[in-house]
Amino acid sequence: MESENLLEVRDLKKYFPIRKGLLGRTVGAVRAVDGVSFDVKRGETLGLVGESGCGKTTAGRVILRLIPATSGSVVFGGQDVLALPKGELRAMRRRMQIIFQDPYSSLNPRLTVGAMLQEALSIHKLASGQAARDRIAELLDLVGLAPDHARRYPHEFSGGQRQRIGVARAMAVKPELIICDEPVSALDVSIQAQILNLLEDLQKQLGLTYIFVAHDLSVVRHISDRMAVMYLGRIVEIAPSDAVYDMPLHPYTQALLSAVPVPDPARKRRRILLAGDIPSPANPPPGCTFHTRCPAVQDICRREAPSLREIHPGHWVSCHLVEQGATHAPGPSAVTLSAT
Repeated sequence: MESENLLEVRDLKKYFPIRKGLLGRTVGAVRAVDGVSFDVKRGETLGLVGESGCGKTTAGRVILRLIPATSGSVVFGGQDVLALPKGELRAMRRRMQIIFQDPYSSLNPRLTVGAMLQEALSIHKLASGQAARDRIAELLDLVGLAPDHARRYPHEFSGGQRQRIGVARAMAVKPELIICDEPVSALDVSIQAQILNLLEDLQKQLGLTYIFVAHDLSVVRHISDRMAVMYLGRIVEIAPSDAVYDMPLHPYTQALLSAVPVPDPARKRRRILLAGDIPSPANPPPGCTFHTRCPAVQDICRREAPSLREIHPGHWVSCHLVEQGATHAPGPSAVTLSAT
């Protein structure tokens, strides 16, 4: 029986060594991803959110083995991606693709759009000759571009069109999983909506599975079925998107959501202002990594790192306060009330 989980990530870690001296001696490590675990079901979209530098993009690239993992496992379709030899990895990469954040620098300026798409088809031996030209025309039509755009170069397109080319390139090899690495953050708001709608339409037509990496929570809620919130290389909360928005349990998630603008000047929202800066991932604090900024910190938070536990069906949280039953936002003394 086929598992409903297409992807299973367990205790994934990626440490970048810090080197000093003429001999390049390792004196420490930047813990970009520090023990991340989650599942992605077939046909769903998992949103991966957090502040810049929390490790969400690195996690996506380690899953695809674009950069090597330090430890952990990434099981895709029953195979551990991190353990595959190079020959089998190429075949696996046909099933797992990525859409990059910058729609210009991710495209080769020396190649036409047709040549870029042809390259993907040739590497995986999917089509050649007239069959390849027909497939390229089909891909361009699929993303809302004209067949004659295949003869143009990336600099001849707008930002939104370039991102459509990036989507077409990811779709060329008929993948099952696509990691969308902040694919709309560099685009205007109106163009963002077009790309998001395109991704949703393609998912419905082709049964795709997405991991959507972003820091814009409103965008993530629009497209995601579930949401995983990362802080300093770790997942602190994971739940269905509506549950995260309607009943955030982790203090960090509550603070993130309090900063999301509300398109109604008459509404008042409790704004949670976090003290201090994000600790360095090269020297994370002991215990709960969020305790240095948490408005409701307790002694246990400084001593012990909380585990990710299921508080409600499908709602997982890593927080001592939630385990003790304090599931509501901190009191008024810890926040500033503001109209947004």
